[in-house]
Amino acid sequence: MERWKRTNDTEATDLGIATLRWHTAISPRTGSAGRYFSLESADWVNVIPITPKGDVVLVRQYRHGTDSIILEIPGGIVEHGEDPQLAAAREMKEETGFVAERWIDLGVVEANPAFQTNKCHSFLALGCTQVSDQRLDGSEDIAIIRLPLQEVGRKIQNGEIQHAMVICAFFWYLQHGQPAGKLFAHTTIG
Repeated sequence: MERWKRTNDTEATDLGIATLRWHTAISPRTGSAGRYFSLESADWVNVIPITPKGDVVLVRQYRHGTDSIILEIPGGIVEHGEDPQLAAAREMKEETGFVAERWIDLGVVEANPAFQTNKCHSFLALGCTQVSDQRLDGSEDIAIIRLPLQEVGRKIQNGEIQHAMVICAFFWYLQHGQPAGKLFAHTTIG
């Protein structure tokens, strides 16, 4: 398999958090050209904050894309030139007021390579304690939810947690040797 040849790459629209770009791409198999778009965006971060008591700190917030209030983990955009782990710590503190004693880099995924250019970095934050109030910007309205880690698997299975990047972060959690029993204590897997 070969990469497609891109031509006529143009910026169409600056969308604030992403830039819409159009390009023509030529198939190496057929030689035919098509018009395609991509969304260029900064990388994202997600954090699974775990308290010393073993609770996970989640956030509930309104999401414009689905016009719904969803349950997820803290996260956000990596600022230009910012280290992803520092972005994760910043986002967690802004959204929840929590800080961590220890950080584990869980993994990185391409957010949606069909048309997005960015990646999502997931981190596990251990020993999290609340040291301040939230510092929300004007477009955020976030409720903090503390939940026993054992409840997360059930909330994923019953659809209370549907955010793909959040579920991916918990997949990375399991891949890094964290005990599945703690995550899926009240569920059946398989």
